[in-house]
Amino acid sequence: MIGKKTGLLMALLAVCMLSSTVLAKDTLQQSGKGIKIWFDTGGPVGETYNTIVQHGAEQAAADLGCDIEFMYSDWSPQKMLENFQKALAAGPDGIVVMGHPGDDAYAPFIKEAVDKGIIVSSSDTELPNLMEKYQASGFGYAGVSNYARGKALATEAVNRFGLKKGDRALVWGLKSQPTRGLSSKALIETLENSGLTVDYMEISPEIDKDASLGTPVITAYLSSNPDCDIVIMDHGALTAQLENFFRAAGIGPDEIIGAGFSLSPATASAIKAGYVDLVGDGQPYLQGYLPVLQIVLTKRFGFSGLEIETGGGFIHTANIDLIAPLAEKAIR
Repeated sequence: MIGKKTGLLMALLAVCMLSSTVLAKDTLQQSGKGIKIWFDTGGPVGETYNTIVQHGAEQAAADLGCDIEFMYSDWSPQKMLENFQKALAAGPDGIVVMGHPGDDAYAPFIKEAVDKGIIVSSSDTELPNLMEKYQASGFGYAGVSNYARGKALATEAVNRFGLKKGDRALVWGLKSQPTRGLSSKALIETLENSGLTVDYMEISPEIDKDASLGTPVITAYLSSNPDCDIVIMDHGALTAQLENFFRAAGIGPDEIIGAGFSLSPATASAIKAGYVDLVGDGQPYLQGYLPVLQIVLTKRFGFSGLEIETGGGFIHTANIDLIAPLAEKAIR
């Protein structure tokens, strides 16, 4: 299996090889011309995180010349499965999924797709068993290790902010989901191993779909737990709402440490305003771009699946001015 550290390099080398092939014919061509891809962006139309994923996929489709159809699942694992069946019925060349439903739930549908010659690749959340089984058929992954990203954010928060035994943390996440939930589990375990008292709340399906609905939930928690030292949102759209949540709870800048995942214009503004202090960046633009490239590489040239780690470190007050203009364009 191709490792995450080498996957991106190999993808770039593949692009160079393709360029050499076309140049040898003295004619520049778009290698994705005529290829049809259905892509599940995961969230609802217009939500911050999956909009960045979609922009990456749109750019890849424009660069490669392929046709792309987007699906929206409101972050519902059940709807992701329904959308996959809809895409399967349309008979495209490739389908991009997000792995929230898990290996077992997807297994019969992806088997049917592969048996029909449809290339399937995954984004955002791993499907390790299915990738192992179908990697030779082009099943790749562009994203982060959910457990690793949770552990990394919690470790960075503890070290950066000097959190210690007895401090209280809130983790608001999706622990119930098979693979996606590993991020929440890692956050909790890492904070508890550092001696913190950790409260956990599961994100409801309604709030998962529309993060603004979380305001009364978080304000009630903060009212009941005035000793909370850090709030971590294991969800990009909830992270984007942190400033609104804190304001609604009567909490000013830098009174509580705010942390989460994924950049957006609202999150960038909240970092500058002192309401969000640390963001783990999985670079979702690449999670849109690379699966489209994967399907084209497999369809045109028989490349097997690439496993590419898109994690891009942390965003905070020291580097937000560099990255914020890209957030405004929904690239970072």
